[in-house]
Amino acid sequence: MKLKILLSAACVAFFTSAPLFAGDVMVMDAYARVASKVAKSGAAFMMIHNHSDQDDRLIAAASDVAKRVELHTHIEEDGVMKMTKLDDGMIIPAGGMHALKRGGDHVMFMGLTRSLEHGDMFELTLTFEHAGDVTLTIPVDLERQDKMSVHTHSN
Repeated sequence: MKLKILLSAACVAFFTSAPLFAGDVMVMDAYARVASKVAKSGAAFMMIHNHSDQDDRLIAAASDVAKRVELHTHIEEDGVMKMTKLDDGMIIPAGGMHALKRGGDHVMFMGLTRSLEHGDMFELTLTFEHAGDVTLTIPVDLERQDKMSVHTHSN
């Protein structure tokens, strides 16, 4: 068991060395939270940089790990934090960045089709208004639940 975890960690470390570019958009620090076999949902986080001189917008996400993949955020209502779908997506400012992180904006996987176990990897396609589709390989990482880690690659 320790060897499996060690090899999984080495594999994640190997694939986490370079950001992914699509046009002027760069995606870094992507990872997903661990979700057990009985979990109905999961989430992914990352840092998105926009190197262009115009705002772009993350408008959709897709993956076969869930029946529905949505863009979500947390909002406070009457002192209670609630998750809500972002129907208009997320603006990535010109020359700026946008963090998808715990407690804030994130990619939400609803109706998981499988567990997301430490060391697993899966594909996630992000759709941007201007940059188009970006396909990432996302690592599932138990140890990085509270911090970002670099991991992206293109097909």
